[in-house]
Amino acid sequence: MKSSTRFTLRTVAFDTLAVAVAGLIASQVVFGVPILWEVPTGFFSNFRPIWPMGAMLTGGLILGSWQATKWVEPHIRRPLYNRAWVAAAVGLGVTLLGVFTFRTYYSTAWVPLTLGLWVVLALGHRAVRRRHRWLERMVLVTHEKALGHELAEAPHAEVVDLLDPRGEAPPSALPPNTTLVVDLTSLMSDSMARFVSSSTVAGYDVRALSNVYEDHLGRVALVHLAEGWEISVPLEQRAPYVPFKRVVETVLVLATLPLWLLLAGITWVLVRSGSKGSVIFRQVRTGINDEPFTMYKFRTMVDGAEDDGPQFTQPDDPRITKVGRFLRATRLDEIPQLWNVLRGELALVGPRAEQVAFTRQFESIIPFYRYRHLVRPGITGWAQVHHGYADDLSDTIEKLTYDLYYVRHMSPWLDFSIIMKTFMTVLTGRGAQ
Repeated sequence: MKSSTRFTLRTVAFDTLAVAVAGLIASQVVFGVPILWEVPTGFFSNFRPIWPMGAMLTGGLILGSWQATKWVEPHIRRPLYNRAWVAAAVGLGVTLLGVFTFRTYYSTAWVPLTLGLWVVLALGHRAVRRRHRWLERMVLVTHEKALGHELAEAPHAEVVDLLDPRGEAPPSALPPNTTLVVDLTSLMSDSMARFVSSSTVAGYDVRALSNVYEDHLGRVALVHLAEGWEISVPLEQRAPYVPFKRVVETVLVLATLPLWLLLAGITWVLVRSGSKGSVIFRQVRTGINDEPFTMYKFRTMVDGAEDDGPQFTQPDDPRITKVGRFLRATRLDEIPQLWNVLRGELALVGPRAEQVAFTRQFESIIPFYRYRHLVRPGITGWAQVHHGYADDLSDTIEKLTYDLYYVRHMSPWLDFSIIMKTFMTVLTGRGAQ
């Protein structure tokens, strides 16, 4: 059985046990008996049994637990807390839909209590299991030594051996529970090709290097891109999510508008009292499909900081005001960008919107840079939470590998993960500049 399957089954088993324990405790507290179907008749609604409600919640939580391992950062075979929250949302959704459809009994006390207890137990067993470091042992067949060394430094990858694709195959089979990672761009000798084929027949987990690289590092290996369609084709498959994403982000901004207006008012006063100049900073940035738009932010630099032309922000940049340094660390300077979100020029999550002058420069010297503009740029993004601010060309190339990963894998679950990571970034101030 493959390690990914074993991990999924183990997670679902623990979550199923948590459902049973949570349901028994909630039944004892709410109904006075530990077994749900032995509830006294006084608790029935029109003498209908209440076990269907429990079955729907149980089934929904198990289904959510199973699917969350595939939806939420599926490349990470590690107990993630956000998968538990997704499973809880699926469980509640299935229960409410089932009760509404079949008109079964619904307890406003038992369901929330069971769900709350399950979340505590699910987060608890994930916390315990996360204390044991998970590693995927792998043997690489590639001529790209640099990629192999980067994989070896990934926290959940253990590179057992690195084989020359043009060399002789190993004399024996792979060690147990080892993944054979093959660079499909490499020419292989007959001996190595037979070894790869035999490993597949023997039931070993054989995977492409480009996929494993993305799974463990959360970025795209640019050397494995040919014409760029490897980015656009996966995006086309996610096309139905794009309008849904736009609607959800607009609703979220409108729903939290009172909070943002309050913070914007406070920030306005801080900027106005901190230095001379306009409170709002306007700059033309590159949007989706290379369309320019005017982006709004609270000013964090001295007035006229870019009179000599656009330039990267450097550590301890003297152009940044004292108030501006605080605003950048807390991301309060980005509140006006919510107006760009409502206008459809920005998304909450997406690649960073770059200045037009920099965009033209990067597109001329960095391969595949223009593919990051296939999606709407965002206030926060996968590259921002993993790499932070880019202040030179090499950083820009590295951030591009993260941006292209987002374009390839864009989903509501990835967006949710990015938003959670952004909260942690704001709390720690990491990546602000």
